[in-house]
Amino acid sequence: MSNSNKVTYKEAGVDTEKGQEFVKRIKTNVASTHNKNVLGGLGGFAACYDVGFLKSYQEPILLSGTDGVGTKLQIARLLDIHDSVGIDLVAMCVNDILVNGGKPLFFQDYIACGKLFLPRMEAIVSGIVKGCQLADCALVGGETAEHPGVMPDDEYDLAGFVVGVVEKQKMIDGRTIKVGDSIIGLGSSGPHSNGFSLIRRLLLKDGKLPSSTAELDFLKDHIFQPTKIYVKTILSLIEKFSIKGMVHITGGGFYENIPRVLPKGIGAEITHLPESYVFSKLEKDYALDRHDMYGTFNMGIGYILVVDPSHTDDVMSELKSLGEDVYLIGKTNSTEKITIK
Repeated sequence: MSNSNKVTYKEAGVDTEKGQEFVKRIKTNVASTHNKNVLGGLGGFAACYDVGFLKSYQEPILLSGTDGVGTKLQIARLLDIHDSVGIDLVAMCVNDILVNGGKPLFFQDYIACGKLFLPRMEAIVSGIVKGCQLADCALVGGETAEHPGVMPDDEYDLAGFVVGVVEKQKMIDGRTIKVGDSIIGLGSSGPHSNGFSLIRRLLLKDGKLPSSTAELDFLKDHIFQPTKIYVKTILSLIEKFSIKGMVHITGGGFYENIPRVLPKGIGAEITHLPESYVFSKLEKDYALDRHDMYGTFNMGIGYILVVDPSHTDDVMSELKSLGEDVYLIGKTNSTEKITIK
C-alpha cells in the first residue's frame, strides 16, 4: 500500500513536540510554587503531595473547589493580555474554599486551545504561578490540550482545581450567625471574573474592542483587572478572631451568594456600600437597572464577613492593617431576604 495518503498527528493539528517544549519552558516557573510536600516534578502521570503534616490536625477536613474564568477570556484574547487571567483562575477557586476557612494546599489547571501558541500559553501559566504564590499554594500539575477542528486556532478555555484543608472545629459555615450580626465587606479590584457576558455586550462593538482611547483604557485599566485573592488576609485574620460566616461574591452577585451562608430564618440588609467608579460608570453610561446589577456584579465588594457586633471594630481595624479596603456594609435580620438600600 502506498504511504502517500497517510496523515500524521501533527498534520491533523496536534503538535506533541511543541507540547513537550511547552512543559520544558514552564518547569522552572511552576517549581517556584513548590514546597517540601510536593513530591517529584512536573510532567508525571500524577501529581504527588505528601499530607503527613495532617497528623498535626485533630480532625482535618479536606476542601476542594473548581472553577473557570468565563467569557472574560474573550477580552483577554482581544487585548492580547493573557497572564492576568491565570491569576483570575486561581482566585476563583481559592476564594471559594477560603469561605470555610480553608488553607489552599495545591492547585491544578486545564487549558484547552485550538492551537498551542507557546508565548501565549507561557503567559497564562505565569499568571497561574503568580496566583498560586498570592494564595501560598503549590501548582502541582495540569493539562494542556489542543483541540484542532473543535476550537478555532486563536481560542482557549481555562479550568482550575484546588484542594485545601481546615481543622473541623475551626470550620466556618455560618451556623452561629444571628440577627443583628455585622456584615463587613472587602473591596474588589473590579468585576473580578463575573458578569462578563453582559460587559462584553455593553463595551464591545460587534465583538471588537472599543474604538475610543477613553473606552479602551476603561476596559483595560478597570474592567480587566485580575480577581483579588483574599487568602493571606483571611487566614491571618481567623487566627486572631472568631468569624461566623464568609461569602465570596461571585456569579449571582449579592442575591445568590449571601444566602448560601445564612441559617434558616436569617436575612441581610445591605445599607452602606462604597462608591465604585467602575460600577457607577457602567450604571450611568448604559442605564443599567441597579437591582439587576446587584444580582450580576460584586459592586465593589469581593468578599464578605459576618461577625459579632462586639468584634466589628477590632476586625475592621485588623483588616485595614493587613492592607484591605474595609467597609461596614450592613447587618443580618430576620427577614430571610437580601435587601439593598
